[in-house]
Amino acid sequence: MPYIADQSRYSDMVYKRSGKSGLKVPAISLGLWQNFGGNQPLENSRAMILKAFDLGINHFDLANNYGPPAGSAEETFGAVYKKDLVPYRDELLISTKAGYYMWEGPYGEWGSRKNLLSSLDRSLTRLGLDYVDVFYSHRPDPETPLEETMGALDYAVRSGKALYVGLSNYSADQTREAVKILKQLGTPCLIHQPNYSMLNRWIEDGLQEVLEENGIGSIAYCPLGRGQLTNKYADKIEAESNAASSTLRPEAITAERVQKFRSLEALAARRGQTISQLALNWTLREGGVTSALIGVSRVSQIEENVKALEGAPLTAEELKEIDAILNNIGDYAW
Repeated sequence: MPYIADQSRYSDMVYKRSGKSGLKVPAISLGLWQNFGGNQPLENSRAMILKAFDLGINHFDLANNYGPPAGSAEETFGAVYKKDLVPYRDELLISTKAGYYMWEGPYGEWGSRKNLLSSLDRSLTRLGLDYVDVFYSHRPDPETPLEETMGALDYAVRSGKALYVGLSNYSADQTREAVKILKQLGTPCLIHQPNYSMLNRWIEDGLQEVLEENGIGSIAYCPLGRGQLTNKYADKIEAESNAASSTLRPEAITAERVQKFRSLEALAARRGQTISQLALNWTLREGGVTSALIGVSRVSQIEENVKALEGAPLTAEELKEIDAILNNIGDYAW
């Protein structure tokens, strides 16, 4: 049977304006970084993409190198789009990126005009699209003039291959300069995509201020600390601390660290939440970010994460308790 989107898909999702732009982004977005590549069953990927859309997640975030293998996540989304989502194109917010390694030779990565625009053309072919909604410079290039990289983003918009542009993994100073160049070119930066979670708060040391000053939104990737802020992580630490060998660093599997995660679980339980839902509430708290970008491997995880939006806002006392628990917790992804 042909796919028909849930008619109530926009009833419960929260949408937030990206900075001072006219674009609204769902509070929870779906990232296809892992578990959507060619090494995964297409029907499982399709089920997750369509469930996300049925729940109001209309933003799907990709990059040229997502897979594995690299490029295959875009091919997966393109297949689902062609089969199920073409009638809903004007409801979808689809983003992709370029900057990490994709092909051999001097133009297969980084931020040259040749790499970025060639990569965008390849991405559009894999996705089966005429344009993407957002095209990102995935990382700053220390050897290419920033004017060239930003000029390529500007051209992507002027050529009709992207509606908006964004930055990812740029520092506060790099972002400030890039935003200035884009403004001069007439193509303002829409959004910044940094790694941000309870365990990785680097953007609070200047980047958030730059984004606020310039009216730019933000979308946090790895808001669950690459699996650390899930109910399974503390169990994994305990199991590995008693094992003969461990896949985690020794400082990651201490009794003190286990207790910190148990304390987070207890705080979440008092709120009627899982630790993942608590982490998403924290990421999206006032003064947090525009959207949290989740990565999932099954439909039930999407449903659990979206339910985080039903949670009450974190109180000042809860935020203080979280800060106390997080002190010296470390960031050791599994």
